[in-house]
Amino acid sequence: MLLMRKLLLTISIALIGVFAFAQDKTPNPRPLTLAEYSKAKTYTIANLDNDTYVKFDNAYVLDRYESRKPYFITGSDNLKKRIDLYKFIAKEGMHEIGTMVFYTSETGKRYQALVPDFTSDAAVWAAYFQDIDDINKVEKNFILKLSYVLSKEFSFQQYKVLNAGKDMKEESATYGNDICFPGDELVTMANGATKLLKDVKSGDEVITIDPLSKKATATKVKELTVHAAKNYALTQLVLVSAQENINASGTIVSLRAKVLKATPNHPMLTKQGKLKIGDIAIGQQVLCLNDFTGKYEAYTVLQKNEQAGGVQNVYNIVAEHGSTIMMNGVMVMQK
Repeated sequence: MLLMRKLLLTISIALIGVFAFAQDKTPNPRPLTLAEYSKAKTYTIANLDNDTYVKFDNAYVLDRYESRKPYFITGSDNLKKRIDLYKFIAKEGMHEIGTMVFYTSETGKRYQALVPDFTSDAAVWAAYFQDIDDINKVEKNFILKLSYVLSKEFSFQQYKVLNAGKDMKEESATYGNDICFPGDELVTMANGATKLLKDVKSGDEVITIDPLSKKATATKVKELTVHAAKNYALTQLVLVSAQENINASGTIVSLRAKVLKATPNHPMLTKQGKLKIGDIAIGQQVLCLNDFTGKYEAYTVLQKNEQAGGVQNVYNIVAEHGSTIMMNGVMVMQK
């Protein structure tokens, strides 16, 4: 539960805001205003299966995005959710000024959110972040599922909004030689339980994974290295395992996720080789534990951001054997 709450917080802060330009019509889209944002939330679609182009107030249109069928996403709760996307268009000039998202729960309850176009000002984005956070409070993992669909659809043209527009790299974070993790990351122990990194002690047994065979073995902790409290820069990765099946109804997705936070220079083993976490790119793959199957498999980096983590100690495990440990269910290299 602690990891999932941290995952949702990470995505809520670092969610990628995206908007697809219709370049043949609107090479210079105009911004969505706050008044339009509020008004648009009153617009709805009566029949998501049949209504693909609907006019409102003779001024706006909801046009089904690229005639796409819906996404049906099942997460770790095994509950199927539906996501439909519509372009939000101002008829005057036919400007695409947002993307409307309709999210239907397994009980048939519908929620909607309007993703602003990237030229919108901070007040519009603040309203959007508040709206998706409110939905997330009642619909577990809504932000994760929304983020997956938006990144999937609009990855060819993304606009990243970090911390509601504030680039945390501009803060006075410490970029040093320390290779380590915050103390609230979760270490996988030999008995299958997890333990806060800061609470791990010499003599504890943790899991190490052979990167080639994916075989897990137990190894004892020789030392927990503690680095002095500073405002360390931290890289955060959101990794997902998504199995997709496209049929006549839409895109069926089984989605699972991990989040990991470490200093930018901590080594990771990816499918592309050994890299610092700060150098890992969106789309690269890292070995993770699938909690549903119990198997170790490649997860793909969906999101990445870097920020000042606040003044705190950071830690690293030195184990007797192996080259890896499992942190938040993600395979990382020992120091």
